[in-house]
Order: sequence, then structure tokens, then C-alpha cells
Amino acid sequence: MTSLVPLPTALEIRQHNAITTARYEMTACEMDIVFYLLSLLKKEDNIGTFYRVKVTELQQLTGRQWNYQQFFDATSALRSREYIIKNEKERRTLQVGLLASAEYLHGQGVIELEVSEKMRPYLIDLKRNFTSFRLQAAFNLSSKYAKRVYQMASQWKDKPSITYSLHDFKVMLNLKDPEGKEPEQYSKVSMLQRKVLDVAVQQINQHTDLQLRYELLKKGRAFESVRFFIQAQLPEQLPLPFEQPLDEAREQKARQHLRDLDIKDAGLVGRILSNQDLVNDLFGFVYKLKTGKIKATTNAGGLFLKTAGLLKK
Repeated sequence: MTSLVPLPTALEIRQHNAITTARYEMTACEMDIVFYLLSLLKKEDNIGTFYRVKVTELQQLTGRQWNYQQFFDATSALRSREYIIKNEKERRTLQVGLLASAEYLHGQGVIELEVSEKMRPYLIDLKRNFTSFRLQAAFNLSSKYAKRVYQMASQWKDKPSITYSLHDFKVMLNLKDPEGKEPEQYSKVSMLQRKVLDVAVQQINQHTDLQLRYELLKKGRAFESVRFFIQAQLPEQLPLPFEQPLDEAREQKARQHLRDLDIKDAGLVGRILSNQDLVNDLFGFVYKLKTGKIKATTNAGGLFLKTAGLLKK
């Protein structure tokens, strides 16, 4: 018997390290879907559970707009794209896809996802070997390389530093084929720094609970490895409070939006939060602001109050 799972209730995504270090390539849209899916998974879920991704919810969380074709391409790729997970101890290599199925419920703005059963143990079995990372932080990163490096850094966030050979690092980001059958991307270290490392570190430091810096290490005259230095920090973005009831979580997120818009008048704040239509207007305004549908170079808060009919004439 199948069952449906509602919106996220866990504060952190937890992901088995075998997945974190597996070799795979995803677009930013695919990663956003996967992060959302991971937040829905529960250890006690039955085989055959379907997970509902609400498109508008995902877009509001990320501040990014994905059209239908992008979603369709993303779920199609997630069904066909494989993880390669090596178990050296048992001398086994698993090739597996993440999704068994994806079904679009037209008119409802919902995508129902089914996880491949071979993948489920790596996502659900969290007793010892897992990575945890904040959902909001993962969503705030726009670069696919930043998302990937954040996963990797989160795996080692209790250590002061971690070193990867450039070969292993590029393999995990799918920039290099370990068998050498495909051309290597960013073969020049300067390009790897500019296109991957610098972008990832800048976004992670700005939007997440981690502070990173890196150094490139040489062997002889050639660069051989990259060392990441990892520190915890208070994130600039308030993490989504998924452990709280959804009504309370929505109110807290709305309060954060009002603070970001510099709307601090207690009377206005109370009026907005007590009116669900105004709260909906607020979320819609912030979403349009983030996606460029609304332009407000100065006084975005005043523009919201004006459009919501809250400014005194």
C-alpha cells in the first residue's frame, strides 16, 4: 500500500556519506528537487511511499523560478542519471538512479516522486555514517558547484580542514572521468579556481552556516591537491524552522521577510501577520523581488506597503 508524505518537518537534510562522495552531475534545478525530496524522507517510511513536491513551495523557498520544461527535464534526468557508489570493503560497485518514478499532477502544481529502493538505504540509514546540512542554506546556493562543495564540507564540518587530491575532487564534481574516456573540464588550475572554487567559497560563506577558505597544494612544481578549512558560523539567512508547526514556521518566515524589507513598525507588522491575504501578498512580493519580476533599487519595503494598500494617503 502506498502513502503520501506532506511538507518537510525536519530541520536538517541528512545524507549518507556514500552519496555525498559518489560521482554524479546535477543541474541546479535537479539539486533543488533533490534537497526538497531529502527533507521529506523519514526512516519509518514504507516501501512505495510517494513524496509530494509542491512547485510553488519550492520556488518560494529558493527564490528561483523554474518553468515546467525545466522541472520535466530535471526529473527525467534524475530518473536516468546514475550514482556510482563503491564499497571497497565488500568489493562491490553500485550503479543506481535516484528516482523510480516521477508523476506530474497537472492543475495542482505537484510532482509525486518515488525513490529507487536500491537508493533508499543510503538516504534513510542514518545511524552512523551521514552528512547533515541545512535545507535553507542548500537552497540559497545558486551555483551547482557551490551546492556540491557545501555537501562535501558539511560531511567534515566537525574537523578543522579536509584535503582532496585534485583528481578526486574533480571526479566527485564530475569534472573528470576517472577512466579518462571523456575530456577533463577546467584542466588549468586557474580556471578551476575562477569557475568552481572561488564561486563556491564565496556563496557558501555568504549564505550558509559554514565559513570556508581553501589553499592549493603543490607536489614539485604542479598543483596536486586542495585543502578546505572549515569553520561554523551563524548563517545570515534564518534557516527554515521545519521542526515547528507549519503555521508557526510560516509566521516566522514572514517576520524575517518583513525585517529584510525594513518594515519594523509594530502596528504594521501585526496587521500583516494577522491577515493571511497580506501574508500571501508578502510571500508573493518577495518571490517576485528575488526573481526580478519586481524592480526596487531603493525602499523595497515601501513598495510592498504601497502595493498591499497599507500606506496612508
